[in-house]
Amino acid sequence: MSQKHKVVVIGGGFGGLTLVKKLAYEPVEILLIDRSNHHLFQPLLYQVATGGLSPANIAMPLRTLVRFQSNCRSILGEVSNIDVKKQEVILTDGDRFGFDTLVVAAGAVTSYFNHPEWADNSVGLKSLDDALKIRGRILRSFERAERSADFQEQARLLTFVVVGGGPTGVEMAGAIAELAHHSMRNEFRNIKPESARVILVEGQPRPLTMFREDLSTQACKDLERLGVELRMGVQVKAVSADEIELSTGEKLFTHTVIWAAGVSGNPLGAAISQATGIALARGQRIPVGADCSVSGHPNIFVIGDLAAFTPQGETQTLPGVAPVAIQQAQYVGKLIHNRLNGNPAPPAFSYFDKGSMATIGRGRAIAQVKGLGMTGFLAWMAWLFIHILLLVGFQNRLLVLTQWAVNFVTQNRGARVMGRHDSWKS
Repeated sequence: MSQKHKVVVIGGGFGGLTLVKKLAYEPVEILLIDRSNHHLFQPLLYQVATGGLSPANIAMPLRTLVRFQSNCRSILGEVSNIDVKKQEVILTDGDRFGFDTLVVAAGAVTSYFNHPEWADNSVGLKSLDDALKIRGRILRSFERAERSADFQEQARLLTFVVVGGGPTGVEMAGAIAELAHHSMRNEFRNIKPESARVILVEGQPRPLTMFREDLSTQACKDLERLGVELRMGVQVKAVSADEIELSTGEKLFTHTVIWAAGVSGNPLGAAISQATGIALARGQRIPVGADCSVSGHPNIFVIGDLAAFTPQGETQTLPGVAPVAIQQAQYVGKLIHNRLNGNPAPPAFSYFDKGSMATIGRGRAIAQVKGLGMTGFLAWMAWLFIHILLLVGFQNRLLVLTQWAVNFVTQNRGARVMGRHDSWKS
């Protein structure tokens, strides 16, 4: 009896999990490797960070998701390198696993634009750990301000700076403003939470540059109605423990800087680059061909945030968003199926853009589909519906829908809890 084709999938995010499910009925042995034990719905991380949702609402154990898929084995581990000649992936603990086909869906990490030292006094938002750090920092800032008799220190504690005007930054800034100005009202005696400052810093002239200018302008108006201060067309010069300096010379005195300004490919990309001889593209991403494979290595595929895929006839690479990862995974799954059955390869991968959405706050959002725009409550309802559908697991969908309904009616964020030792550095 011939040995089954071995498929190793690195990463249990949108791309990796979609591919595993796509191969559920294929005669293959799948090994799913992830350094976390859960699949994470990253678009809603900001709601965990601001107390709107609990971690379990947007995460589900990978073992639970593949428990009925007999051709898949899931292990907890971090891949450090790839041995191309032996066709093996190497984990940080030295374990090796062979493959016939390798699919890398390792995602991205926060980028500080050649200033790694800024990470010491800020935090990105790419994992549950990041979200819990931010939540602990925000809540502890209010608690410390309540006890402080120093008005300058109170002001510093109640100033929250979000760097980056993409969807993550805009959604985070709006959520913090709602938390401070609405959810926490009347809960303190020495301070007024509604006096908190939320400042959004963006290097481009406007936020949400992937949207039409009129939609971006509406987002600015919505943010300002929530009390968010905008600093557009401004670069960050320095980040320290108690202030952030901008290119205009302005210094914002704060203990809380949330970094949503950029991402780069997972560090595993550098190891893959060295192993395959393929130079990394901008953002430390791995260039891939029309079938999402690495040049010269037809059995090694890279999909999702780590892949630099440029559609034929275009100059811009596809963005690192969930729909791209999902569609690439579906394509690679079909390609593997065709190879196993001796069928011709499918045509080159083509991305179908279903549009973009961003929520600004309670009942406020913008959406753009094929040039058509939508704002306000209708856009917010569409955003809510799409995100509910994309959540993995019926239980999570039900819990999130219920929590959102309660939050909408009461304007209260019920997941505002933290451990005794929650801190910025933890």
